Amino acid sequence: MAKDPYAPKDAPPSDVEHIKIKSNYLRGSLAETLEDRITGSIPEDDNRLMKHHGSYMQDDRDLRNERTKQKLEPAYQFMLRIRAAGGIITPSQWLVIDELAQKYANGTIRLTTRQSFQLHGIIKWNMKTTVKAINETLLTTYAACGDVNRNVMCNPNPYQSEVHGEVYDWANRISEHLLPQSRAYHELWLDGEKIVDSQDTAEQEPIYKNVYLPRKFKIGIAVPPSNDVDVYSQDLGFIAIVENGKLAGFNVTAGGGMGMTHGDTATYPQLGRVVGFCTPEQAVDVAEKTVTIQRDYGDRSVRKHARFKYTIDDRGIDWYKEELNRRLGYALQPAREYRFEHNGDRYGWVKGSNGKWHLTLFIQNGRVADDDQGHLIMTGLREIAKVHKGDYRLTANQNLVIGNVSGQSKRKIESLAEQYGLTSGLNVSALRRNSMACVALPTCGLAMAESERYLPSLISKLETILAGEGLQEQEIVIRMTGCPNGCARASLGEIGFIGKAPGKYNLYLGASFNGDRLNKMYRENIGEDEILAELKPIIGRYARERQEGEHFGDFVIRAGIINAVVSGTDFHA
Repeated sequence: MAKDPYAPKDAPPSDVEHIKIKSNYLRGSLAETLEDRITGSIPEDDNRLMKHHGSYMQDDRDLRNERTKQKLEPAYQFMLRIRAAGGIITPSQWLVIDELAQKYANGTIRLTTRQSFQLHGIIKWNMKTTVKAINETLLTTYAACGDVNRNVMCNPNPYQSEVHGEVYDWANRISEHLLPQSRAYHELWLDGEKIVDSQDTAEQEPIYKNVYLPRKFKIGIAVPPSNDVDVYSQDLGFIAIVENGKLAGFNVTAGGGMGMTHGDTATYPQLGRVVGFCTPEQAVDVAEKTVTIQRDYGDRSVRKHARFKYTIDDRGIDWYKEELNRRLGYALQPAREYRFEHNGDRYGWVKGSNGKWHLTLFIQNGRVADDDQGHLIMTGLREIAKVHKGDYRLTANQNLVIGNVSGQSKRKIESLAEQYGLTSGLNVSALRRNSMACVALPTCGLAMAESERYLPSLISKLETILAGEGLQEQEIVIRMTGCPNGCARASLGEIGFIGKAPGKYNLYLGASFNGDRLNKMYRENIGEDEILAELKPIIGRYARERQEGEHFGDFVIRAGIINAVVSGTDFHA
């Protein structure tokens, strides 16, 4: 291969690259580490490898100071993430996840922004038992984290059931095709037969090689008019093109990504760009060849610069298209017409084209738990799963669809949902229904500020302002993250908050309602009083001056309050 002229000059690979290469295809010393009962932690090298197995070590930051005073090590625990391509699982799988959450985790289930599950608070000695139980349900945690392709997202689409079924099938095929081939996962967690413990092993990773990817890689499939998967935020996106009621193929987008670093203008969120059209049968090939392009050209020296968006931005989108076409052996067709109208969920009961019913429930910030206000979300979903014959569908907005309910079962499901307070979430404000937050404190080691635990109370105060202007039913996309890594895609919020320090956030405005424009920083490092003081007059102007059908993000740009950002290269300008 010719020397890449865009590679960093004289820059050695990062320490993570050495860890992966020396790991014997993701094994490292994990087997020995997990047996060590002296400590609840694992060494950092093994923690890097653990991510590829779907987990990483955390500690309860609420307890740090107290445990330090007691001369105890931090309250080490593990987050475990479960892959479910397209976010679809069976009721029996839900019941197992519920049981594991109660038995080994912190008693809650977290629905993620990538249609995955997270269990928090698992201690080291319970990890293997938990992973084995998950795999026995035909789910997996493999490649849910790490420098590989993550969970493939897919529109849950209860409106066009036949099209959704076909799109989901392709999401599943892409997900399976891009899974790592190393048997390390089966050896470590499932008591699989151990392969020769040597760097000279004949085992190969045909897609990833022994270096895997420079950073994580994300794929999502959207079905217009819904952009609920935020397809432009994906490293690689597929936009379903439906013609005459049939799936004709996919427009392909490339180079999206949300993460950045505070104070480093060389890092920024970016939107994927449409590069062409492929048939359904070509989608797996396009995904594989794109992943190999990133494998070969991504920055392996500076991890902050290692995402696919920078690989493309450094070289240009035309370079990517030419390289993709060369590896495919054929050219993508010209992109076809499509239109997105929103990127949120549609709540309540809807009837699919297959005659089955679907109930979309609002799960605030994706946290499945019972609370002391009588919302028995976890209990209710457990009881429904015991009688439900359809499926459960996780949405990209951290909500849940009880899917494929027959007409005969609808009344029973409806009664249980009402009995356990699941439908009360359908009566919350439009702002709250369009909200999303990452986990942040106390478990995320990267969090600079609260997110999941704080956003609900901030929304309550904003609801008062909106109600005062007669806007309580106006849909506005609002998102919050505790750090700039982008897990809740805050850079695509019409109102976005990114944590800067305890109680302090950068305030961003101006993203589009359908997810095709980034927001821009409006105020830096402000607390709640300043947030409310800044937003109140803008909301007032919006109430008085908006045009018919104009969304908040579009208004603040038209009114000159903030500049439009359609490329991440202009995010800091």
